[in-house]
Amino acid sequence: MDLNQQIAARVRQLRTACDFSLEALADRSGVSRSMISLIERGETSATAVVLEKLAAALNITLAALFEPPVTSAAPLRRKADQTVWRDPDSGYVRRNVSPSSTLTPIQIVEVDFPAGAHVAYETGGREPAAHQQVWVLEGQIDVTVGSEQHSLHEGDCLAFVLDRPTAFRNRTRKAARYAVVIVS
Repeated sequence: MDLNQQIAARVRQLRTACDFSLEALADRSGVSRSMISLIERGETSATAVVLEKLAAALNITLAALFEPPVTSAAPLRRKADQTVWRDPDSGYVRRNVSPSSTLTPIQIVEVDFPAGAHVAYETGGREPAAHQQVWVLEGQIDVTVGSEQHSLHEGDCLAFVLDRPTAFRNRTRKAARYAVVIVS
């Protein structure tokens, strides 16, 4: 199954589990009913911003959208089995590193963020709250959480709750790489 089909199945599964109609999910997320339908049929490559809106409306993290349904509690996930996705809008590449299991509430995502890239999420709160830390491994990025702006350099780590709009920007001419650790 290609990644668009995997995301399609995951969105459909989560929407059904929440007992939401397409219209209800559209109302909750601010994403049009027709766009959700295209995503659920695997007929479009949605942007990270659109997928984050759906994730917030479904009360999950963005990283959870890229996971296949959990079939076992395997504690190991080989690199070859990790989901890799490229945002068609900003060009950033994310790799879900953590095993797909119910063994831990922690998710680790590695992000390759191109020079000049910018992505802004209209993140809302989740229940229970989702906590996130961004650790810059290479390069430099700016992160805005609500009205707070942070310039992060290699080795810096920023912790925050996913309950406000959040934006990431690479103002440099070099790609950046960072890890996102999420606990929900």
